[in-house]
Amino acid sequence: MEQDIRKYALQNALKFEGKANPGSVIGQLFSSNPELKKKAAEISKKVQEVLTKVNKMSLEEQRKELMRIAPELLEEKVKEKRTELKELEGVKAGKVIMRFAPSPSGPMHIGHAMTGGLTSLYCKKYNGKFILRIEDTNSDNIDLEAYKMIPQEAEWIFGNVSEVWIQSDRMQKYYDYAKKLIEINSCYVCTCSQEKFKEYVTKTLNCPCRSISEKENLERWDMMFDKKKGYKEGDAVLRFKSGMQDCNPAMRDFPLVRINDSKHPRQGMKYRVWPLMNLCVTVDDIEAGMTHIIRAKDHMDNAKRQEKIYQALGKKFPQTYFVGRYNFEGIEISCSKTKEKIKKGEFKGWDDVRIPFLAALKRRGIQPEALLRFTKEVGLSQVDKKMDGKDYFKIIYSYNREIIDSTSKRFFFVKGDCKIKIENEVKSVNVPLHPENNKMGMKKIKVGKEFYVYDVIKKNETYRFMHMFNFKNGEFISEAYDPKMKAKIIHAVPVEDAVNVQVLMENGEIIKGKGEGALKDLKEGEIIQFERMFFAILEDKKKMLFVYTHD
Repeated sequence: MEQDIRKYALQNALKFEGKANPGSVIGQLFSSNPELKKKAAEISKKVQEVLTKVNKMSLEEQRKELMRIAPELLEEKVKEKRTELKELEGVKAGKVIMRFAPSPSGPMHIGHAMTGGLTSLYCKKYNGKFILRIEDTNSDNIDLEAYKMIPQEAEWIFGNVSEVWIQSDRMQKYYDYAKKLIEINSCYVCTCSQEKFKEYVTKTLNCPCRSISEKENLERWDMMFDKKKGYKEGDAVLRFKSGMQDCNPAMRDFPLVRINDSKHPRQGMKYRVWPLMNLCVTVDDIEAGMTHIIRAKDHMDNAKRQEKIYQALGKKFPQTYFVGRYNFEGIEISCSKTKEKIKKGEFKGWDDVRIPFLAALKRRGIQPEALLRFTKEVGLSQVDKKMDGKDYFKIIYSYNREIIDSTSKRFFFVKGDCKIKIENEVKSVNVPLHPENNKMGMKKIKVGKEFYVYDVIKKNETYRFMHMFNFKNGEFISEAYDPKMKAKIIHAVPVEDAVNVQVLMENGEIIKGKGEGALKDLKEGEIIQFERMFFAILEDKKKMLFVYTHD
């Protein structure tokens, strides 16, 4: 019975980031052996005893132990998590063209890792072309920094960006298509006031402008560009002839182009006639030869509008899929709100470790594969989902740990500067940089007689400085590890070998302490593990500043 409790506890702990739930374990026991319900009180007590021990183990220790006593449960867990992307329709390998189109209101966050990640994964799956398109024809809420950050972050997380398009650099393309739509009688320049046009929409009546000739339409079109003699902002808009009797009011003769005299952050005052989203997206998708599109389901109406423009131009509309919104509760991913906090000094920038933006996650050593694995497991689904932000990051950290664990060198770090003296004859020790990866080589620790420690050293208790020696009551006992001693293994950094270390934690605080001298051999950007504490990435070698990754 105890063996069953232990294996179910280990399986449950691995499922929930190292902490097993007693109720779940008891439920599994009763399910596998209903007779045990007669001993419910005894079972409950025993489960608590086993869980206390299991929950003190590291995730790696739990995984190894479960592999030893019940490998089938570990294999079952892995199999459940391993999912494949749903097949897209009408795919020709090597011919797939897809796009991801963020707004430059700021850099990318975990939401972009979900939406853009799915498109990126499909392009990898089918060896397709992945276009990153920055949609910036609306001058409101544009952050100039985003033009640089978005492509950099996209290349980091996706790794397969084929081309980068910026819409405000493609204005003539949109003008050419708009003029063509006028010439084929699919568009008209409307000079009705907003209030009057809303009245026509409500009454399902055609606007008088709808019947003007092609010649007058082209004259009105030219007047939209003439700032001195032509229309002013709000006087005219180019509308698509979708039908004023459409059962969906939102679809009735929707606008494609407007006049906007505001200064554009990238283009300045170069343009005053600005295409709206449905025209830009349609033109770019046609020009790119887009074959498949994945977009948020709140763009369903826009997809219908764009399909109508495709039909007017005699083009085949791409295969389109919609995904539901993923709401992360308890964390803020709004660019505008975060930007305000940065301006106020509440955050230090887009890479502040306290915010869920990609720049911050990259700085902390989170790997793109960890983020994309979660995206892949969610897959194509129109169902809106809610998830606590803390639970999301528990999963991401778990995936990331699997990626970096085997390549992260191990070192000691002791918080603070408390030290003790123990006379001994050990001069130095050679220790593997990784307990299982021998290819990583060895490190040399100079021992000496003084040691920085963090643990409280109690009288009459036997201790072992990990990798060094055993002692009791401040006196050296022996160098070799002897399990019969039942010595409590603690960390220590010899004063002779110590370097000053500081770690920027996930809450923005910096903790200081002492680390091994071998840390000086690291390169900036290397991810290591401070043994039995946490993973961290070296950010500044001169300052010996590390950034906390996760436990």
